[in-house]
Amino acid sequence: MEDRLADKATMDALVSEVEGMSLSIVIPAYNEEGAVRETIEDVRAAMDPLGIPYEIIVVDDGSEDDTLGIARQTGVIVDSNQVNTGYGAALKRGVKRAQHEYIAILDADGTYPPRYLPSMLAMCREQDMVVGDRGAAMKNVPLIRRPAKWFLNTFASFLAERKLNDLNSGLRVFRKAELVPFIPLLPQKFSFTTTITLCMAANGKRMIYTPIEYGKRVGKSKIRPVDFINFLILVLRMTVLFNPLRVFIPMGLALMALGGIKFVYDIWMDNLSETTIFAFLSALIIWSLGLIADMISRLHLRP
Repeated sequence: MEDRLADKATMDALVSEVEGMSLSIVIPAYNEEGAVRETIEDVRAAMDPLGIPYEIIVVDDGSEDDTLGIARQTGVIVDSNQVNTGYGAALKRGVKRAQHEYIAILDADGTYPPRYLPSMLAMCREQDMVVGDRGAAMKNVPLIRRPAKWFLNTFASFLAERKLNDLNSGLRVFRKAELVPFIPLLPQKFSFTTTITLCMAANGKRMIYTPIEYGKRVGKSKIRPVDFINFLILVLRMTVLFNPLRVFIPMGLALMALGGIKFVYDIWMDNLSETTIFAFLSALIIWSLGLIADMISRLHLRP
């Protein structure tokens, strides 16, 4: 009885907090016939008690199974790509169709529980984006992928100059107005979520993390080992785009330090080598390129 009363009190508080808000839930799906129906039903179960306007948009990304047919049977808004164009492409198509002020994205594989949507929407009233932080729940991520995820999060946090708990979480709620300016920069593939995280962080947007449970996926993962390299390149590219000095200054310092060590050795040997001069000149060139890139970024990309 006490648990029921607590649940009712929590729901009543959420209803009050999201009053006047509206939400579009975009669900990209590729070969997810085993989980897409349950995902949609769970979203409805989470959103219906709030009594606010919302819509569910499923974007089928050229599935080869019955994902598209099942989604249509549920009565939600369904869009589809004729061929598989990528996770990011499906999300962008869904975002463009969204009619409401706030947008949530959610995977169709059963890993992200929709029950977090109401509380995340409530938090987003004072934020530009709220991200589901898988944290300790990452135990459901295969062991072989955990070191790569840790490295990417740590590297991206360093470049973005703020802690990014979960770089590519697939559960998040954001203001549509804050997302739209970045759409041209968002890629077609899996790095959509990584890119929007870096865009928000690098441009000083209000972004917070909230802990969530991360379930075991239904079906097979679409992530390939080569995607780690793609993610790494993406992090570097987005940092150079928004905060280039964060990349160029450490590179120049590394070359300057190398040149300094070699210079001391050359003095000891009484022979100033070309390697030392090359290292110093390379550091100066890299810093100059960084300053030029930073000026371009300030003039054309930063709000």
